[in-house]
Amino acid sequence: MFPIRRNRRLRTTEAIRSLVRETIISPNDFLVPLFVVEGQGIKEEIASMPNYYRYSLDLLQDEIKTLWSLGLKSVLLFVKVDDALKDNKGTEALNPNGLMQRAIKTVKSVCPDMLVMTDVALDPFSSYGHDGIIEHGKIVNDATVEVLAEMSISHAEAGADFVAPSDMMDGRILGIREGLDQSNFIDVGIMSYSAKYASSFYGPFRDALDSAPVDLQNIPKDKKTYQMDFANRDEAIRETEMDINEGADIVMVKPGLCYLDIVRDIRNSFDIPIAVYQVSGEYAMLKAASEKGWLDHDSVMLEQVTSIKRAGADIVASYFAKDVVKLIS
Repeated sequence: MFPIRRNRRLRTTEAIRSLVRETIISPNDFLVPLFVVEGQGIKEEIASMPNYYRYSLDLLQDEIKTLWSLGLKSVLLFVKVDDALKDNKGTEALNPNGLMQRAIKTVKSVCPDMLVMTDVALDPFSSYGHDGIIEHGKIVNDATVEVLAEMSISHAEAGADFVAPSDMMDGRILGIREGLDQSNFIDVGIMSYSAKYASSFYGPFRDALDSAPVDLQNIPKDKKTYQMDFANRDEAIRETEMDINEGADIVMVKPGLCYLDIVRDIRNSFDIPIAVYQVSGEYAMLKAASEKGWLDHDSVMLEQVTSIKRAGADIVASYFAKDVVKLIS
């Protein structure tokens, strides 16, 4: 006997498929990472991230206008700091006239309604390329948290709407929240990298910012003492719960595709906005495969982004944001 229910009826045409589609992608889903450098007239392609660029502040203005015209309303800022300004304590991160602070002001001056989130971590400012202060060959937690709180206040003073601590130090969300509130920035939000794994997918990003850990004796050569072990699943729930309890407004899972089980676990466990960072290695792999003709760039790109949202993400931080929005529009 043939079945009364035939699921293929709902797949017959694009019209019906669109009508019953469960996961819809729109410009409102995206957070756009942007890399900023000193100088004038600089739009410098990142070798390991084809068609993605570092911008000087003057050309950053043009990029912000382009993003807004596409309906992309949120950016996440990162800065490439000159080696001469780096030290173990990330002193330059607190400079009120530093590159990050000026980048925030630049975005707000061009497009006041653009939501500005800022990376809060020491690695771009560290002479060792680590997210924390190093003492006696170890990344120290509490002293780092103090600097991260000061950095967050500095970003808020420059006009940031959200700070996004990506360091994975214990207790940093509470330290940042208390610092912001005591400085009367109660409306500045925190997007916490709650489940950030010690992943091998970050390589191109570190090229973009020249922020890889240095290879020196008695200095950790990786970030495994503070970023999460990629073999762990339950730990992500503990980390996320702690961040929520400490005051995070948005939680993040990073990287994306290899961690969609973590995204779904968090979605099932907590009623809070979830961001997923589709990281540089994920971007670079698709670019390389499509250049070889092994994968169709646009269809795989859209499938990847859709799968991230389908897993439970509310926000997708992605280097593909502009390409996806152009495609779907």
